[in-house]
Amino acid sequence: MKDYIEERTLEVAKYIISNKSTVRDTAKVFGCSKSTIHKDLTERLPKINPNLAHMVKELLDFNKAERHIRGGRATKLKYSASNE
Repeated sequence: MKDYIEERTLEVAKYIISNKSTVRDTAKVFGCSKSTIHKDLTERLPKINPNLAHMVKELLDFNKAERHIRGGRATKLKYSASNE
């Protein structure tokens, strides 16, 4: 693995943990695609730093469990704004 990929992977992991950020928001900050961020966190990070990978996995699982709630709020806001 190239050095810059390892560095990016560790930076992304630290960012997502410290900010409790989503993959989508993190991708915007780092200027990468969601797919790249997800691959960094799920495939590359466990090889580089398993302990950090475990913490990131817990956060990703939490975000996945909460995703349907966020989507419902967004839909509610969308339709309440259009009815005004």
